[in-house]
Amino acid sequence: MLLSRFLPRRDFSSYEDFSENYSLNVPENFNFGYDVVDAWADARPDKRALVWCDDHGGERVFTFGDISRLSNKAANWFLARGIKKGGKVLLILRRRWEYWITAVALHKIGVTVIPASLQLTAKDISYRVKAAGVDCMLCVDDGYIVAETEKAGLDIPRVLVGGEREGWLKYDFEGFPDTLERPSGDAATKNTDLMLMYFTSGTTGMPKMVMHDYTHPLGHIVTAHYWQRVVEDGLHMSVSDSGWAKFGWGKIYGQWICGTAIFAYDMDKFVAKNLLQKMQDYRLTTFCAPPTMYRFMLLEDLSSFDLSSIKQCCNAGEPLNPEIYRQFYEKTGLKLTEGFGQSESSVLIANYQWFEPRPGSMGKPSPLYQIDLLDAEGNSCENGVEGEIVARGVGLDNGLFRGYYRDDEYNAKVFRDGAYYTGDVAWRDDDGYYWFVGRNDDVIKCSGYRIGPFEVESALMEHPSVLECAVTAVPDPVRGQVVKATVVLRPGFSGADTLVKELQEHVKRVTAPYKYPRIIEFVAELPKTVSGKIKRAMIRKADEDR
Repeated sequence: MLLSRFLPRRDFSSYEDFSENYSLNVPENFNFGYDVVDAWADARPDKRALVWCDDHGGERVFTFGDISRLSNKAANWFLARGIKKGGKVLLILRRRWEYWITAVALHKIGVTVIPASLQLTAKDISYRVKAAGVDCMLCVDDGYIVAETEKAGLDIPRVLVGGEREGWLKYDFEGFPDTLERPSGDAATKNTDLMLMYFTSGTTGMPKMVMHDYTHPLGHIVTAHYWQRVVEDGLHMSVSDSGWAKFGWGKIYGQWICGTAIFAYDMDKFVAKNLLQKMQDYRLTTFCAPPTMYRFMLLEDLSSFDLSSIKQCCNAGEPLNPEIYRQFYEKTGLKLTEGFGQSESSVLIANYQWFEPRPGSMGKPSPLYQIDLLDAEGNSCENGVEGEIVARGVGLDNGLFRGYYRDDEYNAKVFRDGAYYTGDVAWRDDDGYYWFVGRNDDVIKCSGYRIGPFEVESALMEHPSVLECAVTAVPDPVRGQVVKATVVLRPGFSGADTLVKELQEHVKRVTAPYKYPRIIEFVAELPKTVSGKIKRAMIRKADEDR
């Protein structure tokens, strides 16, 4: 119902029809809190919006009427404390149900939301508060993050969610009015105002601040409706902590615009068996998770769980190895549909309903962007030739970020000639499918060859001994660089010399022989960012320092 306000046309006969004719109505002064949450509350106040549970028996169900009223109370709580339009609030709330209430409240009153991870250190917190100019922070009552926040020595109000501690304000908005007048005139939020700011993963250098304006949620209609294929009145789950952009991709904006409810499992830690049990018990309709989680789910007996309610499964965050696709399809009958994008964007490339996914391929471009592949000289690449992914035709209707906060130098680097340069390398086949190669910094140059780490990782993943792996470059005096694989083995395997040789021969058979890893190191775990992405730069740096 709500979608028709924004989409003059929802159904398309083919990908070509979708690509050429998709259009979006962007209201003046669009505000997600009023134009989506309150709109649903007015039309269907008892419509289910959020189903929340944790590992300790906690469970709550919220309707859109509930979210509307509670967000009004929270907004009035902030206003009473002087937090108003133009302010910035840092949220470290994990998957607590209060995140949804608070984010909607802050959107309504024009305060920039800055999500952050529970795994940050005092140094990380201090950097974020100073770099962004934060006015107030909300933190879940967790011993670790509370202690780190106190170490940071912040001179801003600190608000505790879900508990009470000395020196902290208690987040209690129950006594505040549940009505809120929508601002008008100069007090109203504008489409170009700063609504949301993400800190990047920081795989290289200090994290950058990604700015999104108030139209950003509308870009995620494509994400939710056409890629994740959420179902109105269904129940969707994307596995993500609230501190990361994937949360915005999959747990609030596009999903609520499309009318599906969000399932939020506030897990203490990821345990594949526990997640599968929740997926079964709550009868999810659609599901999205990073490839790492699918790998661990495949170690469980999937036949012992009833996943028949799930109609669509997606993956994002890192490329999906074809072997994971194949195994999951064999065991569940569900075809994993990959999508590609960044904290800086909505979905850029994805697998849509009008064509069959090809294992290992990101799919085809979103209609919101004119995707191109450019070589080092800025020329468009022919099919089969690797190039940097760029997005042309950027505007106020696609969810793309408005730049990096307080970083004009880097903005000039990524926005050039009317295009956004993503820093990711891919190639396109003759049927228009895009295939991920790696980050520019991750591509290996060996004896004149360019070797993408993802292809070698995918080959290794086909071997039964490999659970996870990361492929990086190691300096070599003769070849310039050689391929190294850092491997986490499945239970029951050991890293003997015979296995090294076996893995090398396996890669030679599966892909071009020159791409095989000349060095293989077995480790207990891979270094990752707090969002779960592999830190290949850290592996490279450790090798250079040896």
